[in-house]
Amino acid sequence: MSLALQQAQKSLGNTKQNPAVGCVIVRKDHIITSGFTQKGGRPHAESNAINLCKSNLNNSELYVTLEPCSHYGKTSPCTNKIIKKKIKKVFFSIKDPDPRSFNKSTKQFKKSKIKVKIGILDSEVKKFYRSYYKFKQELLPYVSGKIAISKDLYTYNSKNKWITNELSRGRAHLLRSYHDCVLTSYNTVKKDNPELTCRILGLESKSPTRIILDKHLNLSTSSNIVKSSYKYKTIIFFINSNKKKINILKKHKIKLIKAKTNVDGNFDLENVLIKIKSLGFARVLVESGVNLITGFLKRNLFDIFHIFISSNKIGKNGSLSFKKNMQLFFKNKKSTYSKVNLLGDKLHSYELK
Repeated sequence: MSLALQQAQKSLGNTKQNPAVGCVIVRKDHIITSGFTQKGGRPHAESNAINLCKSNLNNSELYVTLEPCSHYGKTSPCTNKIIKKKIKKVFFSIKDPDPRSFNKSTKQFKKSKIKVKIGILDSEVKKFYRSYYKFKQELLPYVSGKIAISKDLYTYNSKNKWITNELSRGRAHLLRSYHDCVLTSYNTVKKDNPELTCRILGLESKSPTRIILDKHLNLSTSSNIVKSSYKYKTIIFFINSNKKKINILKKHKIKLIKAKTNVDGNFDLENVLIKIKSLGFARVLVESGVNLITGFLKRNLFDIFHIFISSNKIGKNGSLSFKKNMQLFFKNKKSTYSKVNLLGDKLHSYELK
C-alpha cells in the first residue's frame, strides 16, 4: 500500500476533480504491474495497472489507495475490470466519498468471491486525500498559500529580484506541480513578471493553469504571462474593462471571467474560489505578494500555508514587511507544523485544522 501511495503521489494536482490514485498488483509477493491516475483524471490507476501487465492476472492481489469506482461515467467501472481479470484479493485503504462509489465495490467483489480488506495505512492515505474530500464535501476547493520572506520578514528586495536561494525556488516549482492552478494578483505580475510554471526537468507538463486577479485588465501584453499564454492555460478574473482589451487578451487564448465584488468593490475571494472549483480545479496554490495573501489570511481561506524563510536579512533594502501578517496568521490558529532545511533557507508549512 505504501508503494501504491507513492504511485498516487505522481499525479497529485494533475487529475482535476478526480482523485489521484495509485495501484500495485502482486503475485506471490512479487510486483507484476503498477499504475496511477493519468493527467486530467483518466484512465484510472487500476485500469492503467491492468493494461500495462503483459501476463495473466489470475489469482493476483491488487492494492489501491482508494476504493475502486463501481459506476459508469466517461469510462467503465474499474470493479468490472478487476472482476473480469479474476484477481483474487483487493486491498484498498479508504472508501471513496463519491456517493456513486461509496461502499459499493465491496459488495460486487464479494459476489464474485473476491476477498476484500480495507484500512491499510488509512490515516496516511486520508491525509493525502484531504483536498479530494474537501472537493467532494465542501463549497470551496483546497487552497494552499505560499510566500517568500527574508530573515527580517520582508517580502521585497529593492536590490535583488530573489529573496530566497536556488533550492527554495526549486522547491516552489515542485509545489506548483502538486496543484492544478496557481492564483496571483496583477500587482505581483507587474512587479515580478513571473511565468508561474514548473521549470523542473521532466515536470514541465505539470505546470498549473495560471489564474490572475486583474481588476481593470491592466495586464501588459508584453508580460511573460501573456507571451506564454498560447502554451500554458491562463485565466483572468476582472471587474471593469473595455471591449478592446478583452478582445486583445482573447486573441492570446486567455479565458476572461467577470467577477463579483465585495462591499469594498474589490474581488469577492470566496466567490472567486467557488468559480474556480466550478471549472474543475480541486487544488489551488495562492502565490502572491502581501496584499492578496493577507486577504486570504483574514478570511481563513487557506488549508495549508507555506512560508519560505531566507537565511539572509535585507535590512534597508527591504520593504513590504510580513511581520503583522505573521501575527495575524498565528492568532487563534490550530495547525500541524513541519519544517524543511533548504541549504540555510527554511520552509515552514502549517496545515490548518
